[in-house]
Amino acid sequence: MAEPAFTPRVFSGIQPTGNLHLGNYLGALKRFAETQNAGISSIYCMVDLHAITVWQDPSELRHATRELAAGFIASGLDPRQSILFNQSQVPEHTQMAWVFNCVARMGWMKRMTQFKDKAGKNAEQASLGLFGYPALMAADILVYHATHVPVGEDQKQHLELTQEIARKFNHDYGLEFFPETQPVIEGAATRVMSLRDGSRKMSKSDPSDMSRINLTDDADTIARKIRKAKTDPEPLPADADGLEDRPEARNLVNIYAALSDQSVDQVMRDAGGKPFSEFKPMLADLAVEKLAPISSEMSRLMQDVAEIDRILADGADRARAIAHPILQRTYEIIGMVGAKP
Repeated sequence: MAEPAFTPRVFSGIQPTGNLHLGNYLGALKRFAETQNAGISSIYCMVDLHAITVWQDPSELRHATRELAAGFIASGLDPRQSILFNQSQVPEHTQMAWVFNCVARMGWMKRMTQFKDKAGKNAEQASLGLFGYPALMAADILVYHATHVPVGEDQKQHLELTQEIARKFNHDYGLEFFPETQPVIEGAATRVMSLRDGSRKMSKSDPSDMSRINLTDDADTIARKIRKAKTDPEPLPADADGLEDRPEARNLVNIYAALSDQSVDQVMRDAGGKPFSEFKPMLADLAVEKLAPISSEMSRLMQDVAEIDRILADGADRARAIAHPILQRTYEIIGMVGAKP
């Protein structure tokens, strides 16, 4: 039986582990809202099952899941237009993950550099879930037949594994059932760097709060962090080529470009040659203009967690309406009795 053509669909998930920051906004949340507004079918998920591959405090996990949902909505995602939910409310994710555990090969999983980085020298003490994380990520994507996934460079290898799993399943069963999902990596600031060290990615785990702009920071805090961001003593170069060996300057220009929806070249035409004493106030004003309303809206949303829970439950119902038939058809293909696609 011929399988239907794949409808263009975007899926992405973020772990609810707290402290959303500027890198999350520019690298993910802002782009998600733009994709939605382009009219593309979009499914976005708080991947709480991925979060527990390392131990989480239960109350903090609940708070972080709701705060992440608030961050999605405050950044422009309309949960009536897109689908927004937390992963654990849609059991098809884990059911499909078991199928993919049986499709993926041990050698493929052992190549995953992120497991090596996270497990470090204590790989024998790492959870089985951390090792099998990429198979669940593949299930997150393919249970919706998602055709495109916005990912950072650190997740690109996992998406390549998703493609391998889809190809092997399709080959083993002699049909094109799963799409070969494509990565979407774009934008001036897909990788936002620390405000204290332009060679390191902005991270919630950095011990210095001054290294990042949190989405919960108020306007004064945002402006202060920009003013105190590390720079070198020279003014901005005349053009983008001059940023090559100046990581802190390049990071601030990239942030300005992403917040203003301009290219780096466009920013440099206006700001090239300016000292940081002039450029930083420009960036601070822009960051406050774009980010302070998000912080205020997140705060408002978090005052009514029952409404957030309602939105997530509704999103889960809509997600299951897509995922369940795809899972059941998968079961039918592999020979499970009682599958009803």
